[in-house]
Amino acid sequence: MSHTAESAAPRRAPTMADVAQRAGVSHQTVSRVLSDHPNVRESTRAEVLRAIEDLGYRRNSSARALVTRRTLTLGVVACNPTLFGPASTLFGVEEAARDEGYMVSAVTLRRYSAGALKEAIDHLSGWGAEGIVVIVPHRAAVEALAELRLPFPVVTVEGGHSLPLPSVSVDQELGARLLTGHLLAAGHSTVWHVAGPSDWLEAEARVHGWRGALEEAGAQVPPPLVGDWTPLSGYRAGQELAGRVVASGTGRRTPEVSAVFVANDQMALGVLRAFREAGLSVPGQVAIAGFDDIPEAEFFTPPLTTVRQDFVAVGQASIRMLVGRLESGTAPEPERLVIEPRLIVRGSTTPS
Repeated sequence: MSHTAESAAPRRAPTMADVAQRAGVSHQTVSRVLSDHPNVRESTRAEVLRAIEDLGYRRNSSARALVTRRTLTLGVVACNPTLFGPASTLFGVEEAARDEGYMVSAVTLRRYSAGALKEAIDHLSGWGAEGIVVIVPHRAAVEALAELRLPFPVVTVEGGHSLPLPSVSVDQELGARLLTGHLLAAGHSTVWHVAGPSDWLEAEARVHGWRGALEEAGAQVPPPLVGDWTPLSGYRAGQELAGRVVASGTGRRTPEVSAVFVANDQMALGVLRAFREAGLSVPGQVAIAGFDDIPEAEFFTPPLTTVRQDFVAVGQASIRMLVGRLESGTAPEPERLVIEPRLIVRGSTTPS
C-alpha cells in the first residue's frame, strides 16, 4: 500500500545540484557547461551533459533571468494569421526562437495602423521582450512602422520595403517569374493573372514578376484580375475568365485564356471550380498555377503547379538576425536577406 502511494507521488524536478552530484563536479562547473563556457575540459563537459540527460534536468528560465538580467523573451507582431502565408511565417519564427532558447510572445492584429502597431510594441516591451520580429505584408504596416520610435532591436519579415531595418523575405518576384516562364515555355502565347489585394507587398511583387516575364518574352500583358486571397474571390475571377472562352466555327473551344497564374493556392482552388463548372478541362484547355504550395495543393484535381516558400528558413534567418543583434550588443548596418522560392510543377499545367 505504501509502495503504491509512494509511486503515485509526483517526483521532484531535478536541480543543478543533482546534476553536479551525479557528475561528480561542482555547481559552478555545471553552470559553466550550461552557459557553454570555454574553460571546461571536454571530458568534464561530456560527463555533465550525460548527467543532465540521465536526470532529465531542465534549466529554470526564471532563475536564469534573475541572474543574467535577461528575460530571454522575443516578441512577434503579425497580421492576418489565419491566412496560410502569415500563419506559416509565424510558426516558423516561433519554432526558430524556441530552438535558440528563447520564449515567444506573439501579438496578432486584425489590421495594421500606427496606433495598433505602437500598442502591440508597447505591450511586448511591457512583458520584457528583448527584441521583436514584425511580419509586415501590408504597405500600411510599413508606413506605420516607419513612424515609430522602436525601444529594442526589430527584424522585419516579408517586408519588401526600403525601411532602414534588417529584413528577411522570400523573393516573390522571382517566384512569379518562374511560374510565368514555365507557362510560356509550355507554348502559351500569354499568361493571365489573378492578383492578390493591391495593398499587400507580396501581391505587388508577384504582379511585377509576372508582368516583367511577359514583357521580356514579348508577350501580350492582359489586365490582371484582383482577388482577396480567398477561394470565393478566385471563383469569381474564374467565372470571368471562363466567359472569355468562346466557340470557334469548327465547334471546338478556342480559349482566349489558355494559361492563368493565380497569386495564391486558395484562390486557384476557386478558379479550378469555376472552370470545372464551365466545362473546361485543366490543363487540356486552360493551364492553372498557384503560389504558396499549401499542404492540400498536391491533392487538388488536378494537382496544382505552384511556388513553394521555405517558411522554416525564413523563421530561422529572422531569429538568427535578431538574436545576433541582441547578443552582440551592437547595431550593425541593416541586413537584407532574400530567400529563393522553388517552382513545383504538377498536373494543372502539364497534360499527362
